[in-house]
Amino acid sequence: MAFTRATGKHRGPSRMARRSVGIAGAATLAGAGVIGTLASPALAADTDNRSVEDTGLIKVITEDSLAERIDAQAAAQEQEAFEVAAKAKAKAEAKRKAEARAKEIREAEQRAAREAERRRLNSFQLPVEGTYVSTGYQTSGSLWSSGSHSGIDFHASYGSSVVSVGSGTVVEAGWGGAYGNNIVIRMNDGTYTQYGHLSSIGVYVGQSVEPGQRIGISGSSGNSTGPHLHFEARTTSEYGSDVNPISYLRARGVNV
Repeated sequence: MAFTRATGKHRGPSRMARRSVGIAGAATLAGAGVIGTLASPALAADTDNRSVEDTGLIKVITEDSLAERIDAQAAAQEQEAFEVAAKAKAKAEAKRKAEARAKEIREAEQRAAREAERRRLNSFQLPVEGTYVSTGYQTSGSLWSSGSHSGIDFHASYGSSVVSVGSGTVVEAGWGGAYGNNIVIRMNDGTYTQYGHLSSIGVYVGQSVEPGQRIGISGSSGNSTGPHLHFEARTTSEYGSDVNPISYLRARGVNV
């Protein structure tokens, strides 16, 4: 029995023909961009297992974010440093102003104290506290060698404190004849004051005295009929240069 080779449309394509068709189809799909959108399961799995840091895009984003954080931190530190410096400057300025104000107050107080001391040293007062004039100036009588009183007598019980009427320097301190124990002071304004009939003397020649400073104790030494203070105001230290003691003291602000 003879066999005839099959021919025509029912003949199956050969392996070579199928391969050619497959290659041609793949080329067509590739040209159409289809294969580029597909991936085999093995390729997809491999892609999923890769770390995101392996891609260049993520790496750039990460570096940019880190740089921004560093910049933000640096800016915050700079702002904080600025605020600290500003507070320190304000504190220093406040301290400087406070010190300047304290200095002004201190200097004002010192000026006031110096002025008060100047006024005190230039002031005058009564030689005996709470006293009054018991015998006036130039009163006539045989008790005085010149025939009249060369000064005034202040009432002073025995042992009363006698003070300098103002600032000056002691030029005489001792026995003065009819004046008994007496003191003569050259005042800072160039005039002289005398204190007579003292029971004791508490200063020495050359000593500086201030207003109200105790110089002796009242008594009745010398030519005296009882305890009192004889007070004279003079233009010189010598007897006979006397001026009215009441006018002298009143001219210097003393209420006599």
